[in-house]
Amino acid sequence: QVQLVESGGGLVTAGGSLRLSCAASGRTFSNYAMGWFRQAPGKEREPVAAISGSGGLAVYVDSVKGRFTISRDNAKNTVYLQMIQLKPEDTATYYCAADTKWYGLDGVNNYRYWGQGTQVTVSS
Repeated sequence: QVQLVESGGGLVTAGGSLRLSCAASGRTFSNYAMGWFRQAPGKEREPVAAISGSGGLAVYVDSVKGRFTISRDNAKNTVYLQMIQLKPEDTATYYCAADTKWYGLDGVNNYRYWGQGTQVTVSS
């Protein structure tokens, strides 16, 4: 069992930055691939980024490439999503997810463990 708690969301103006954190408790953190997903009102949950257990592999959805960076600190059992140059269309609830298997960006229906989400609102 893995428990995930996101933090770091908030209200920011377009062009601003935020760093989301996802703290994990439970079993060996490095055994888990981690993903960030987001869901805007009225839309389906979509992948944002994913990172392998070692941190050596990271993938991003095209819409955030060059603006978002996923990273992890296995000593702190935490995965991060650094977001810069935020746009109003980035407004959503952001969720982190974990699984022992690598699903990359194809994990919306596959990741086993999910956090409660943190709200990111970008005003124009």
